[in-house]
Amino acid sequence: MANEITHPGVFSDPRTIFAGDPLFPACVLPPGSFRNGIVVRMPNHLGDTVMALPALRALRRLLPKYCALHAIAPAAFRPLFEAIAELDGFLPLARPRRIWSREELRALRMLRPGVGVLFNRSFRDALMMRLGGVPLLCGPAGRGQSLFLRRVCRFPPLHPGGKPATRHQARRYFDLAQALGGDGEAAMPEFDFDRIEGELPSELLRLADCGGGLLLLAAGAAYGPAKRWPPENFRRVALDWLERGGSVAAVGSAAEAAAGEACLAGLPPENAVNLCGKTSLDTLMRLLRAAAAVVANDSGVMHLAAALGTPGVAVFGSTDPAATAPVSARWRVVSAPPECAPCLRRECPLNTEGPACMAAVAPAAVVEELRRIAAGL
Repeated sequence: MANEITHPGVFSDPRTIFAGDPLFPACVLPPGSFRNGIVVRMPNHLGDTVMALPALRALRRLLPKYCALHAIAPAAFRPLFEAIAELDGFLPLARPRRIWSREELRALRMLRPGVGVLFNRSFRDALMMRLGGVPLLCGPAGRGQSLFLRRVCRFPPLHPGGKPATRHQARRYFDLAQALGGDGEAAMPEFDFDRIEGELPSELLRLADCGGGLLLLAAGAAYGPAKRWPPENFRRVALDWLERGGSVAAVGSAAEAAAGEACLAGLPPENAVNLCGKTSLDTLMRLLRAAAAVVANDSGVMHLAAALGTPGVAVFGSTDPAATAPVSARWRVVSAPPECAPCLRRECPLNTEGPACMAAVAPAAVVEELRRIAAGL
């Protein structure tokens, strides 16, 4: 069994993720091309969307004062984009993997943006943006969308020859923004929670206000089971947190409710609550802000918590911290990679009972990192 490796060094300063020369030569947009501004098609997955936020902020910096910045993303992400103070508007897609509706195309036409930026690769979305009246499209090559692009960026493979990544995914989005003339400073945008409605329910406030603080467990990972630390390991971490006077809640989607129950099995229900499938995104964001720490797999919740400034510990196995580690100085990455990692598979091809790379990470290693976080180390 491999020894656990913690990564507080490479990722302790998020600026290291964005260091180095730009990937693309400059293809700065002409000032007269903006019309009313820029519209950005964000990724469909929460984690990728969060990693693209520094690039979105960089695009804001290149716009003249009279121009606006709008984001297009799944409707479920509305609270996240409404909380970004530097964003002027949000266009929700009810079915982000389908042809856009007439109403969605009409809303885009009414904005009259001069430039559209695609952070995803989608022939359909590029076509929809052209049908929505956006004259100048920019984005990465692939999946046929280059037919509609005026500025094409060709990314090299993230994992060349199956080797670990040489560039973080957030940097790849940022490179695209830089090539178009975006500001060289890389940082998450400011979040203004007064821009979204609602408060934490009283029962959740009770958990957050306990003396030992609230620990959130994100045991799911939409990509597949190869990214999931065993629920019993989450449970052992939760038990240690409870013994030190804290409270615990499992968070995630409704599909992850069973994993949440397994994480909390046998723990006192008054201080250990399964919230999987029971929180909207705005409630989850407020809960993350109120939490003392988070333990998560490589997932959207991990990236969201890091962006909001909440500290935590991420467990990595089949995926690559060099490519998708949380962009935060307050997070620690713990892994015990065998020779086959990172394989980037959805399911482990070698072990039908679960990925060995995840099972090899001992709960004691995560507990130790949590204690360091609690001590301010």
